[in-house]
Amino acid sequence: MKKVAILVANVFEDNELFYPFFRLREEEHIVDLVGAEADTVYKSKNGAPVKSNKASKDVSADDYDAVIIPGGYSPDQMRRCKETVRFVKDMHERNKPIAAICHGPWMMASACDLKGRRVTGFDSIKDDMVNAGATFVDEEVVVDGNLITSRTPRDLPAFSKAILQALK
Repeated sequence: MKKVAILVANVFEDNELFYPFFRLREEEHIVDLVGAEADTVYKSKNGAPVKSNKASKDVSADDYDAVIIPGGYSPDQMRRCKETVRFVKDMHERNKPIAAICHGPWMMASACDLKGRRVTGFDSIKDDMVNAGATFVDEEVVVDGNLITSRTPRDLPAFSKAILQALK
């Protein structure tokens, strides 16, 4: 049993949060929803609410085995919070799995050294990833060391499998 943080902010992509959340829970992993604030309701692109149970200022990379960054437009909100960026940066420095899908790699560009790393994501963030030093590829899931990335909700099965494999 591992402990995983899923980052949450407004305008997240519903499936990209819920699918990994329930897959991890099915495998009996502990999952925390980490937002800029604790006990705060965040809404998806479609209005689905989720309530954070932890604030990024109160979490430590030492307490988690992995972090997941759902897409939608929430990563743009997440990377405006210095404590959330710090948490992801600390996870990266400890070489712990960081999984991001769709627009999620935006957070990686703000918190991780992407020079020479292979990543994927939604096609509109390609320039951001390339400008951060990454090699952007069009594949359903890309695993490069501790970084796991996928493009869109249709890639969720491969994305979730890669996360579960990294937790073994």
